[in-house]
Amino acid sequence: MVTLEAILESTNLNQAWKRVVANKGSAGVDGMEVGDLRAHLFEHGPELVQSIKAGKYKPQPVLRVLIPKEEKGKFRPLGIPTAIDRWVQQAVQQKLSEEYEKVFSESSHGFRPNRSCQTAVEQCLKLANEGYVWVVDLDLAKFFDTVNHSKLLQLLSERIKDGRVISLIHKFLRAPVLEDGKSTPNTIGTPQGGPISPILANIMLNELDKKLEERGHPFVRYADDMMIFCKSRKAAERTLANIKPFIEKKLFLKLNEEKTKIRYIGSSDVKFLGFSFYAEKGGKIKDKPHQKSKDKCVKRLREITSRSRGQSLDAFRKQLSEFVRGWVNYFLRSDMAIFVRDTDKWLRRRIRQIYWKQWKKISTKYEALMRLGVSPSLAWQHVNTRKSYWRTAHSWILATTLTNGFLHRKGWVCLGDVYKKRTQGSY
Repeated sequence: MVTLEAILESTNLNQAWKRVVANKGSAGVDGMEVGDLRAHLFEHGPELVQSIKAGKYKPQPVLRVLIPKEEKGKFRPLGIPTAIDRWVQQAVQQKLSEEYEKVFSESSHGFRPNRSCQTAVEQCLKLANEGYVWVVDLDLAKFFDTVNHSKLLQLLSERIKDGRVISLIHKFLRAPVLEDGKSTPNTIGTPQGGPISPILANIMLNELDKKLEERGHPFVRYADDMMIFCKSRKAAERTLANIKPFIEKKLFLKLNEEKTKIRYIGSSDVKFLGFSFYAEKGGKIKDKPHQKSKDKCVKRLREITSRSRGQSLDAFRKQLSEFVRGWVNYFLRSDMAIFVRDTDKWLRRRIRQIYWKQWKKISTKYEALMRLGVSPSLAWQHVNTRKSYWRTAHSWILATTLTNGFLHRKGWVCLGDVYKKRTQGSY
């Protein structure tokens, strides 16, 4: 049962501040960093708890920042609460999670314990290989910005009988938004960026989950990303026509008509959580990184290994390792051996180019090649080359000195290094 006493219990509050600190994040409107939260709570925690109990606690305005989307020129608004408000939100979120995990759908995977993008994709494959190969690719227009407060509070009140908890959540929903120094009231939506926002989104969309389950429609949802699975195009068309009124008239949400489409699961247009799907020769449906995900990967690798960044080799190595490990681990379940192989050839050439650039002077290049075992005459011949950095990076002299083994020993991590170790189970 979710009560204010349960939320303000010391163990729950301690767990909340630990999670807020672990999640890091930028400072809110008051400028307090999360690293300063513990000291602040040690001094002011008891009076904060008393103000919440008395109903006098008032969240500060949410700082709005705009995060670029994949589509050029488009941005996603992100709301950054203060560290103190994040602490209170996290304490509420933990108790909401305990309560609502009992009723959330097995087909909902976003922001839930022991669930992930990978479990969502796994369920997509299971359904597709059972013959549900036509999908209604649902796109909710500006979902987080258009959540109806009254509807959400009504849904919360059905399970939470402590009106003080409902009032506290309402205060967070109504917290003003500060953008460009101007504060504006918030009457709709649940801003992305606060700890409580994901579970409120799941509570709202759980109504859609239940409706689909009542009607026997298989689906997979991760937050507001959802695909409904059908066995034929006609069935998908009927499903969309039937569910649209519920979304718009009962939940007061809007479908993005341009992006909501009916598609065959193996279509290149299907992109779910960065993955796409394809049919093998035998007909089995498998997953792979979507082409846009691959393009994004290459773009980021190009940025990290840019010669113009003027960093040390250690800095290059550290950034590259962090990105490569994160990207490969995210898509590890997918078939991407060819992409990994081809990208690594290009990436190692980029790394060799970094070395050639870092050596700068002719004398430095000459000494470096000599240390790598090149004869004086050959070293002198190549350090005087007029070829571009990129062409030189592909020359046999660097390929035979800055070998793959050399780069590996120096700590450079390429996609294949992580992919092979993980797929062989020795990483």
